[in-house]
Amino acid sequence: MPSRFLNRGSFPLRKPATGFLAFPHSLIPSFHSSRFWSLVSGVLKEMKIILFALLFLIPSLAPAQEAEIAQQPTGKQKVIIIPVRDQIAPPALYILRRGLKTAIEEGADTVILDMETPGGRLDVTFDMLKAIEKFPGKVVTYINTEAISAGALISAGTSEIYFAPTAIIGAAAPVSGGGQDIDETMKQKIVSYLKARVRAMSGEEVNRAQAISAMIDADYELKIGDEVLKPKGELLTLTASEAMKEYGDPARPLLGAGIEPTIEALMDTMFGKGNYTATTLEVSWSEKIAQYLTTLAPILLAIGLVLIFIEFKTPGFGFFGIGGGIMLAIVFFGHSAAGLSGHEPAIFFFIGFALVMIDLFIIPGFFVLALPGALLMLGSLLWGMSDIWPDQPIKLDSEFLFRPLLNLITGLGGAILIFALLLRYLPSGGLWGKMVLDSAIAGESTLSSTARSEPSLIGAQGHAVTALFPSGQIEIKGKRYDARLALGDVQPGTVVRVVSVGEFDLKVEAI
Repeated sequence: MPSRFLNRGSFPLRKPATGFLAFPHSLIPSFHSSRFWSLVSGVLKEMKIILFALLFLIPSLAPAQEAEIAQQPTGKQKVIIIPVRDQIAPPALYILRRGLKTAIEEGADTVILDMETPGGRLDVTFDMLKAIEKFPGKVVTYINTEAISAGALISAGTSEIYFAPTAIIGAAAPVSGGGQDIDETMKQKIVSYLKARVRAMSGEEVNRAQAISAMIDADYELKIGDEVLKPKGELLTLTASEAMKEYGDPARPLLGAGIEPTIEALMDTMFGKGNYTATTLEVSWSEKIAQYLTTLAPILLAIGLVLIFIEFKTPGFGFFGIGGGIMLAIVFFGHSAAGLSGHEPAIFFFIGFALVMIDLFIIPGFFVLALPGALLMLGSLLWGMSDIWPDQPIKLDSEFLFRPLLNLITGLGGAILIFALLLRYLPSGGLWGKMVLDSAIAGESTLSSTARSEPSLIGAQGHAVTALFPSGQIEIKGKRYDARLALGDVQPGTVVRVVSVGEFDLKVEAI
């Protein structure tokens, strides 16, 4: 690591007294000054280091995917195979969402769910069904071994259900997270809702709707014509051959669309041998940890914002800035791994960050770029936590905005609370004592209304209590005032003279 990061004592203090962020060493307003260009060069170097670090960090943390399929000859069907394995939990949702969005981006016509699950969480199941509904193409389930409980519901939400010869499906009654029976009244509500969802998903496939309802509700009698397939008092579970048995007039399979020995054989049947290209995704380590990172997003966001804010208030660029950048990078990475966003929000965040840096370091005092930069940073955080689908319009409704807004507001509120606690309880002195707010809270500032009532202040001399970059606080005859330089900046202790009394502060010049 370069010594400029280690030897923090060699840097001038960047300490504004007021304002959202801090400024660096003094800026002489001559564009021909070597000191000015030295400052610009230093700022650009710091920004370049941050940008390069993040450009390499964010992509390297992206969810690992299988090898990309090379450009295929025109006319072949593109197929994305998504595994649905083990317990239905957040990683299963994330790989499904990532796979469906990948299919849209690559123009795939068909998605096949490679199903082998004993069931899992009902809330995740509903989110997976919603994701399937957003895919404009065809989603097919291939039950490799079993689709029990939540797996049966997910299968029912796809266009067609195919079976391996020994596969089974069924037993989809809702239970608690620990596997125990739930309250009878609540169970009736959930069962009623699930049966309605199944009927809506099944469309004209009446046999499928009845079969899935019999898997959900033990009190439901499955009867087609004069034949009772399942009496009341038990849940329906079907083998592959039972699911393919035909009923009704005209005769239609009960639940399945076909039995195939392998998923490759299924694709040969669907598209013809050699008439398709397939990409198989796998659940990566990033999707497994994303379930925790997305849950902790408000905390990580709050810590990251506090660390970056402290970095602006302390000398040099070091521990706090790096730590804050890592926290925010983890927030973006977690939601990218969850299939919510790509790398674009992170890029826009650091564009906004660069605008703020330019405004504060190169053209301080105007906030022409800082305000849009700050809005871009907040907007990119909101974007990064939103579930946006390729080539689909964004619906700004409560379902779309609730979770991202809640995370953002909680993160900002947490950052304010953490910073207030730090100011309240951390001891003064040392590195913390160098922060500008330490000076700002050391004494009460006389309000501008008081300043306007004292016209004798014009021409009065005092000294800067804090650095003026260009705003800060000065002291005149034992009283503190908010003040602003007309040009340049000064360090604490500099003698200044009042030029005029403004609406909110005093206009001063250095002597």
